[in-house]
Amino acid sequence: MQTLTEQGVPLSEDALAQLLEVNDDERGTFTRRLNAMEREGEIMRNRKGAVCLPAKMELLRGRVEGHADGYGFLIPDDGSADLFLSSKQMLSVLHGDRVIGREVGVDRRGRREGVIVEVLERANQRLVGRVFVRHGVLFVVAENKRISRDIVVAPGEARDAKAGQVVEVELISQPDRHAEPVARIINVLGNYADPGMEIEIALRKHTLPFEWSPAAVAEAKKLPKKVLAKDAKGREDLRELALVTIDGETAKDFDDAVYCEKRGKGFRLIVAIADVSHYVRPGSALDEEAMARGNSVYFPRRVIPMLPEALSNELCSLKPQVDRLCMACEMDISARGEVKDYRFFEAVMHSQARLTYTQVAGWLYGDAPTLAEDAALLPHLRNLNELYQALSKARARRGAIEFETSEPELRFDEQGKIVSIRASVRNEAHRLIEECMLAANVCASEFLSAHEQAALYRVHDSPTPEKLRAVREVLREFGLQLPGGDEPHAKDYAAVMQQIKGKPYAGFLQTLLLRSMQQALYSPENVGHFGLAYDAYTHFTSPIRRYPDLLVHRAIKAVLSDEAYKPGDWRAIGEHCSQTERRADEASRDVLAWLKCYYMQDRVGEQFAGTVSGVTAFGVFVTLDEIFVDGLIHVSELGNDYFHFDATKHQLVGERTRQSYRLGDRVEVKVVRVDLETSKIDFTPLDANALGGWRKQLRREKR
Repeated sequence: MQTLTEQGVPLSEDALAQLLEVNDDERGTFTRRLNAMEREGEIMRNRKGAVCLPAKMELLRGRVEGHADGYGFLIPDDGSADLFLSSKQMLSVLHGDRVIGREVGVDRRGRREGVIVEVLERANQRLVGRVFVRHGVLFVVAENKRISRDIVVAPGEARDAKAGQVVEVELISQPDRHAEPVARIINVLGNYADPGMEIEIALRKHTLPFEWSPAAVAEAKKLPKKVLAKDAKGREDLRELALVTIDGETAKDFDDAVYCEKRGKGFRLIVAIADVSHYVRPGSALDEEAMARGNSVYFPRRVIPMLPEALSNELCSLKPQVDRLCMACEMDISARGEVKDYRFFEAVMHSQARLTYTQVAGWLYGDAPTLAEDAALLPHLRNLNELYQALSKARARRGAIEFETSEPELRFDEQGKIVSIRASVRNEAHRLIEECMLAANVCASEFLSAHEQAALYRVHDSPTPEKLRAVREVLREFGLQLPGGDEPHAKDYAAVMQQIKGKPYAGFLQTLLLRSMQQALYSPENVGHFGLAYDAYTHFTSPIRRYPDLLVHRAIKAVLSDEAYKPGDWRAIGEHCSQTERRADEASRDVLAWLKCYYMQDRVGEQFAGTVSGVTAFGVFVTLDEIFVDGLIHVSELGNDYFHFDATKHQLVGERTRQSYRLGDRVEVKVVRVDLETSKIDFTPLDANALGGWRKQLRREKR
């Protein structure tokens, strides 16, 4: 908590009135009250005569986080516990605003309660939402449900928008205790169910940059259409090597190419990465755009790239049969999968083929025939496969955690309608490329660390003591232990994963283990990567779509030139890149949730089997088999009983019946409601006794 011991914080008269809880009808005596407080030493004035708070007044600076039900929280900058903000306090702010507040006690639920003293910074200048009309007054309801205030459209500022349409507004006045926020409509996006509208909404709701600045467009136009001789001069020539790209069928930006040959009992691996840093220079308009975006954002059927297509899909993309500039990492790897030596260098390359994971998996692990022009690549691909087997064994010895997860894959027809949702298949070719990229990333981190060049590491800290206690309590019910004491290693997690492999409750425990871990992020402080079991790890292999990778390339080049790369405050840059990554994930989830609702709206009344994928105090979330759609069974649908929520065991337990609903339970449900506006799907259980299939199996095992 910030204690103002040396100097007061100047506040406006309105802020002081609110802080001192002066009612509107008392404002006439406000000045006399201030004078009296100054005489008593309760307040003071600075050199300019502004009223300030004394040292004894403790204030908090932080960010407001709104809730759809109207209340909110003040998230303090100093990391102390959040302050609950009542709906009355939220009248003067919107989600995301930065404020000064103070604690005033606890509410009836025992939460620290606060009041807002001063608004420091407004977070919302533009918003996206839907138009409604009430008593002849147009107002907009924000798509971001954390903004619960209606936004009044100023007279004459409607731009002919109709009720129900999606619009973008610009705020003319911010909210206060006495008035709603007022805005003008600046863009009518269309109707809610128009094709692609879910993406247009997500872009604006999450403030994703999606339009290029004129300066960036001008710079992109000046780029050459192909690699120039002067740009290739002085680089090592890899054009005769059988470097190939291996990506998904729909990929258009090819960051990486690989080549492997046998060297004695070991291997020589070259990972060539697009040299984006040659074209995107620090301080340029393209660099500023890339920094602001932080990463490319991938939606179904649309990508918001970090770089203009002239770079991402053309000049920097390692397309087949054309010369491209690259940064290469050459590694000498033993038969045990251990990197014995490595080096980084600038090069020019010529990809021999654009291959897909499906093709490579079919050639190496199936019986797919190869065309004559591809036959020459097979020896190199077999070398890659041998190397992959060695790297996989090294990964197992290292104890890296390998979670088996499935991502939904949406299929569309020519009219843009979803025809199916199914799990994307991850085959051995995916893992082959992943191991090659991991090896190059580790070399990059070791190279920068050895030369004491600051950079952004991809860090993944170990689980917190609280989460460890919770996960161990659940594991005990299964007769399992998580070794490692207070500081378990990834290999301890991997050992548990191996024990539960093939068990009916494996999915439940894998989810539990995954949720006990912390989120990976970017930081200049190298604390290692817990999940991958690396002491140092960074991102080097995707500079077309991730800004941290571009920074790592620049840092490596600086070391090669005996220079130091200093882009600014590394910590602030890391926090920004971590935030843009989370922003992209949230936007992608929003779009996916809406599309799933759109797909399910014609399936109300149908029955499905599924698995409980989340448990809360208000109900259980179920993921349907095969189509990977999520919905909620509200607690009111669980039967005539009062259910207690056990957060540690991830379960709801009936007070009278003792019927429990737990993470990983199997259930049959009926779809009863689909709400496109909130992207929510509601289920009702068909048979409560169908739940708990894996628990029956566990009881049999214990017997």
